[in-house]
Amino acid sequence: MPMPSANIIEVNNLCYNANEKNAVGDALPLLNDISFKLVTKDSSKITAIMGPNGAGKSLLLRNLAGLLTPNSGEILWHGTPNINAKELAIVFQKPILLRRSVRANLEHALLAFKTPKDQLHNGTEQLLELGQLTDLANRPARILSGGEQQRLAIVRALAGDPKILLLDEATASLDPQTTFLIEKIITDTSKNDTKIIMVTHDLSQAKRMADDVVFINAGTICEHTSTKQFLSKPKSQEAKNYICGKLTL
Repeated sequence: MPMPSANIIEVNNLCYNANEKNAVGDALPLLNDISFKLVTKDSSKITAIMGPNGAGKSLLLRNLAGLLTPNSGEILWHGTPNINAKELAIVFQKPILLRRSVRANLEHALLAFKTPKDQLHNGTEQLLELGQLTDLANRPARILSGGEQQRLAIVRALAGDPKILLLDEATASLDPQTTFLIEKIITDTSKNDTKIIMVTHDLSQAKRMADDVVFINAGTICEHTSTKQFLSKPKSQEAKNYICGKLTL
């Protein structure tokens, strides 16, 4: 039997049901028989998870993060069902920040990842610079603008140098300049041996950033292909409808 690749995330027949039931008493499947593989190095550094509202994108991301437990199926990280918590980080659309300064949020994260105290200052400064937050270092994190909070949340997630970073609509409702700044942080991070898996509804963003697209509709994977293939010659009718702006059911 061939050995599993050290650079593969594999999702096999994953199903996730809600507590709600349909008319005949069966659990409603929100994610149904999800299967795909992601390369974590080389040719595919940024993967976009796309689909219409309610398709199951965020649910899938939370299952990948271990925040939800699938009813069946499996997720294999480099051939094993277990992943070191330090190797994975997730950032939500609405970040949760500590009631502390920007600097203190980053210091707390670095200390949580056992950063030696003599490296704490340099580590904090590097994260502030990466997020272009140096001038805001002493400002309370919770009074920052939405874009500033999102930049802080992303660089804070990088404090542990994760191998996989999950992002849920990282630039939703943000202005173009802030979107550009966050996209730069993401692409710079992807060049530093970190696999990015990002939920986005923005086709232009996927075109700019993603190497491949996992397209999900009604809790089912319709296709997984390169971004170029997805945008120019989608295979499924659901993807064609989505790209053309038609209602996808």
